[in-house]
Amino acid sequence: MIEPANANLPIGKQCKLLSIPRSSFYYQPKGETALNLALMRLIDEQFLETPFFGVRQMTWHLRNEGHLVNEKRIRRLMRLMGLMPIYQKPNTSKAAKGHETYPYLLRGLRVDRPNQVWAANITYLPMRRGFLYLVAIMDWRTRKVLAWRISNTLEADFCVEALNEAIARFGLPEIMNTDQGSQFTSFAWTDRLRRTGVRISMDGKGRFLDNIFVERLWRSLKCECVYLHAWETGSETKAAIRKWMTFYNHQRPHSALGGKPPALVYWQRNDINQLISRSRE
Repeated sequence: MIEPANANLPIGKQCKLLSIPRSSFYYQPKGETALNLALMRLIDEQFLETPFFGVRQMTWHLRNEGHLVNEKRIRRLMRLMGLMPIYQKPNTSKAAKGHETYPYLLRGLRVDRPNQVWAANITYLPMRRGFLYLVAIMDWRTRKVLAWRISNTLEADFCVEALNEAIARFGLPEIMNTDQGSQFTSFAWTDRLRRTGVRISMDGKGRFLDNIFVERLWRSLKCECVYLHAWETGSETKAAIRKWMTFYNHQRPHSALGGKPPALVYWQRNDINQLISRSRE
């Protein structure tokens, strides 16, 4: 809104016309301190091991490790990271006011083919001087990562971009499962699915295990890639994540798939399903 290069209208005059303080124009938001970034990395590593730790337990854990922290700081950092303990409790992955939530549809469901169920989730990515967020969309049956995006905010846009890419490349799932986070209860996300006839499924509040396959993906990604590096820039982070995702999909043996990589199983199962479908025509 403010045009600093406008020689005919000084910045002070522009601020006055827009009814905003001049100081607001010059304000530069401060990033997290080095100490907070270090704490966030420790919190993230511990949360992988103990996803049931809430603010109080995480605070005690860090104090036992010699860090002088209080619950107020840890609560703010965990909220910033989007971490949600598995027990039933209000948390940061909750629907925004006015957003509709949906029932969990996977209980007792036999998932035996690609594109029957997709799952999506968001995780925190530590960097040397900051952090980013990563969303991934996974095929539930084959564990293949169909699309992913990185963002510096928790707005819904980057999630919808990943969804659009997955649909464009692999077609539509029958069911999409997510948690009840505001990104996935947003109109942009749910409307995209409803308009194409995809059934929407959401985990029970505070139920970490309802989306367990994506949570296992985060564990593998962080232990095998993220925690081994301290990236300086977003472009470095994106390049490293892209390399690991390619490795995960096409080379990394998966125990649940008999040692085969997800992409191989995805395409094999798809080919089999197409042959079965044609034989019935």
